[in-house]
Amino acid sequence: MLSRTLQTTTRALSRGALRPNLIAATPRPHIAPLPAVRIVSKREYHEKVLDHYSRPRNVGSMNKADHDVGTGLVGAPACGDVMKLQIRVDEITGKISDVKFKTFGCGSAIASSSYLTELVRGMSLEDAGRIKNTEIAKELCLPPVKLHCSMLAEDAIKSAIKDYKSKRVGKPTLGVTA
Repeated sequence: MLSRTLQTTTRALSRGALRPNLIAATPRPHIAPLPAVRIVSKREYHEKVLDHYSRPRNVGSMNKADHDVGTGLVGAPACGDVMKLQIRVDEITGKISDVKFKTFGCGSAIASSSYLTELVRGMSLEDAGRIKNTEIAKELCLPPVKLHCSMLAEDAIKSAIKDYKSKRVGKPTLGVTA
């Protein structure tokens, strides 16, 4: 059932008595306001994340049985991201000569893995083991809700180094300190 004001306005419009621009000035029936619709802007990834996500570097894997390969496999139960990072260490220099990753997860997790592989190539194990997630997050401009992705990358490199060193126990090392 239409309110009296709305009925009057409708009749006046049908007779042509009101011009359309006057409709806004006519009293309106009391209608409960609609709940405010909040327009949420879509969160956009930083260009560095998009670059590493769309063109990830060093994707692949190595034979984890090789004596000069260390493998780190880590996951985040909260979001389901899984990251495998493998390093190959030059036994003479003790530096990371090759690095590969496979990541199942969001764009930030893939970008964190890809960036980390570029960062650690050529580093000593000690330097690579000192990398912090904040360094990765800062470089990729990760928002706070994506910091767990950079934490995964930090955990993955530390796990790979630990695995490599566990294979070296009792073996002579030239450039590598156990």
